[in-house]
Amino acid sequence: VQLVETGGGEAQPGESRILSCTASGFAFGRMYMTWVRQVPGKKLEWVAGITSDGRDGVGTVYGDSVRGGFTISRDNRNNTLKLVMNNLKTEDTARYHCRIGWTPTAKGPGTQITVSA
Repeated sequence: VQLVETGGGEAQPGESRILSCTASGFAFGRMYMTWVRQVPGKKLEWVAGITSDGRDGVGTVYGDSVRGGFTISRDNRNNTLKLVMNNLKTEDTARYHCRIGWTPTAKGPGTQITVSA
């Protein structure tokens, strides 16, 4: 199982970023996928989830802190998961990981997003 996140970097408040996760080594198209984020010293926060066949906003759910600003999507043909983050806020600063469902250890190394003025 391999999950590799890309797209991190620095951003200013109000800007947008797109994170991607490339998956391999498992049946990606059959799995519920999630994005989670971690700030050092704080609890892991669930961000968004998408069902195996989720698309066009159907089959997606979001954490309260990102609902309305972030969009999760997937491309099962290319084994990729995306997170579009609009109107970023300083509190969105974290390391973002894609994860297989709710399995704590089945996540990639993550990509850092730092939002500052």
